[in-house]
Amino acid sequence: MTSHLAGTAGPTQLGHPTHHFEMRFSSTPRGARLSRRLCGERLDAWGIPYGTDAHDTLTLLVAEMSANAIRHGRVPGRDFHVRLTTHGTAVRIEVTDTRGERFPVTATEPPGVDCTVGRGLLLVECLADGWGWFPRTCGGPGKTVWAVYTGPRTERQGASRP
Repeated sequence: MTSHLAGTAGPTQLGHPTHHFEMRFSSTPRGARLSRRLCGERLDAWGIPYGTDAHDTLTLLVAEMSANAIRHGRVPGRDFHVRLTTHGTAVRIEVTDTRGERFPVTATEPPGVDCTVGRGLLLVECLADGWGWFPRTCGGPGKTVWAVYTGPRTERQGASRP
C-alpha cells in the first residue's frame, strides 16, 4: 500500500484522465449517499458495470470516503467535494472536506467486534492500491483524501501489496 502523509508534495499523478466527474455535496448523510449513487452511475456509464467486483469495490470506497468527510471533516454550512477520474485501467477517487485540523489516521489495531466505528480507513487501506491525503489546494481550509484502484487482484486476500 502506498500512503502519502502531510508534508509530501501531493498525490501521485496518473497522467491525463480518460473520464472525469466531480461535484459538491452537502455534508449530510444524504449528500454522502448521493455521492455514492452518482459515482456508481458514472462508473457504469464509463464501462465498469453494476454488479462487477470493480464497481462494487469502487462504490464502497466512495461511500467510506464520503462518510468520513461528513463524520470527521464536516464544518456546518460547508459542502464536501468528490472527484472521480479514470486513467487507463486505474480509477482515482478524491474527497475534499473543509476541516483542516483533523487528519485521517488508520487504527494501529482493528476495532473490537462490538465497536461500530473505526473501520472506514481500514477498508480503504485494504481495497485500494494506494491512498493518502494532502492539504486542500484551492486556498481554503481542509484536506483531500485520495485512493487509487487498479482492479481486482487475487492476491489481495491476506497478502501484502508492493
